[in-house]
Amino acid sequence: MVAGRVWMGKRWSFVAALLLTVSFFSWLMSGTGEARGGKEVQPVEQQTKTILFVPHDNRPTSCEQSAEAAEKLGYRVLMPPKEMLGGLTEGQPDALWHWAEAQAAQADAAVISTDSLIYGGLVASRKHELSEQELEERVGRIASLKKLNRRLKVYAFGSLMRTPASGPASGGEEPDYYLTYGAQIFRRSGLLEKQEHGGLTDGETQELQDLAATIPSEVWQDWTQRRAKNFTVDERLIDLSRTGALDLFILGKDDNAPLSATHAESLRLARYAAAVPRTRFQMLAGIDEFAALLLARAVNDEEHVVPFVNVQYNWGVGGAMVPDYSDEPIADSIQSDLLIAGAVAVPDPAHADLVLLVNTPPDGKMGYGNAPDNDGTDLYDAQSLARYAASLIAQGYRVAIADITRTNGADNALMNALRDAGLLFKLYGYAGWNTATNSVGFALGQGVLSVRLPEDDVDRLLLARYLDDWGYQSNVRTAVTNQLAMLLDGGAYLNLGRYEPAVQLRVTRLLREFAARNLPPYPGVDHLNFYFPWHRMFIGGIVLPDR
Repeated sequence: MVAGRVWMGKRWSFVAALLLTVSFFSWLMSGTGEARGGKEVQPVEQQTKTILFVPHDNRPTSCEQSAEAAEKLGYRVLMPPKEMLGGLTEGQPDALWHWAEAQAAQADAAVISTDSLIYGGLVASRKHELSEQELEERVGRIASLKKLNRRLKVYAFGSLMRTPASGPASGGEEPDYYLTYGAQIFRRSGLLEKQEHGGLTDGETQELQDLAATIPSEVWQDWTQRRAKNFTVDERLIDLSRTGALDLFILGKDDNAPLSATHAESLRLARYAAAVPRTRFQMLAGIDEFAALLLARAVNDEEHVVPFVNVQYNWGVGGAMVPDYSDEPIADSIQSDLLIAGAVAVPDPAHADLVLLVNTPPDGKMGYGNAPDNDGTDLYDAQSLARYAASLIAQGYRVAIADITRTNGADNALMNALRDAGLLFKLYGYAGWNTATNSVGFALGQGVLSVRLPEDDVDRLLLARYLDDWGYQSNVRTAVTNQLAMLLDGGAYLNLGRYEPAVQLRVTRLLREFAARNLPPYPGVDHLNFYFPWHRMFIGGIVLPDR
């Protein structure tokens, strides 16, 4: 266990508006002397508060893992039954609405996925056949939430319909035709955006004509008409943030690229929302991290706290890196994440409640967690970041790490260095899963709450990330996927089918062995169980025995 992890200070929200202006920033800084050392200030006693939480799908990261930090702080987080939530298939938006309607009266805040309440989930938002009238009625439901409870603060998040680069990149989460025409659809949408903003070369004009002839008209019509409907829904939700029916609306650019339909729509929506303050509406890369950030925001608002965060990067391009699946520098995404969570960046760690270290590749080029070169070789100078983390921790700073040198998994070199230095359970947050924006948002959302938690609770949050991001995604998943490939069944990765029971047992055993080799003894880890919530290798769930 980790000694001395006590929250040392609070920032009160009556000055939050001042924090957003440069003229008052230095005055606020003069009052923050207890970010490390000094007299310990314990969290204020408070009555139990209730947060209504509608996740955007049924994955563990979307549901219980996003809510866990708030729950450990003593909040009652009301989540709907998982069978109402979408996964690879559509959830139950009508049942979800009736559930939310029934719970709203007892809640102090609501963190809601508009994708779930309108379409039936994140994946369903890309495949639905809903009419414009049905969509308008469901947006109207969301607009009525505050009428059910006048004191309810409503924090909402949704997604722009994504544009995967190819059929395989879609992961089978788009209409079936995307597996065949995905690369052509992506390229055609990018050329159309380029044509709109800068013009095409003669060769690109011919390519655009060829793509139009290659993609069946009914396929293109289905894809573009659904996008147009979703775009109108996004405009309506921005209107709700404009009028105050939503206290804050976050729109995610999921799996975005600089030349794509998603990027083109984001530019049009940015113009549409130009007059809406960023305190009411934001649009940024990502989606899966938004629940953790907004739950942190709900807690911070309820407690009248504005956490101070110092953000630092590994050497090299650092914050200027534009990660895979994003169209903006990671520093811009983090700045938006801070505002979403109700936190403020400060330049000096001595004035910070949390130091967020971002493990960026020196040249800005990301690898993959399941790549052969993720064998522990230090390709990104992880040793430097680990040594710097050790020095900060030795000085009493509270440190979280966003590990984004690789997509879809931890950097083994960094994790080995943290393990060998005995730092794994001296952190206040860690994430290295899925996209870079997912990781930084999750590490930040949990980190700003973890600094107020007892050490045992912080360790439990860290354990989940180490087992998933490091143990499963970067090690066990790779080993088992290679074994599945020997079965000569190319579809098993995306649909385990008859192999699932055997694969589940094998992953469980290998993950227990990984924990025994790499983690300090922790009660119950030797009896963990693993399951596949979407019946595919990409996504896993880990169950630890109750303590």
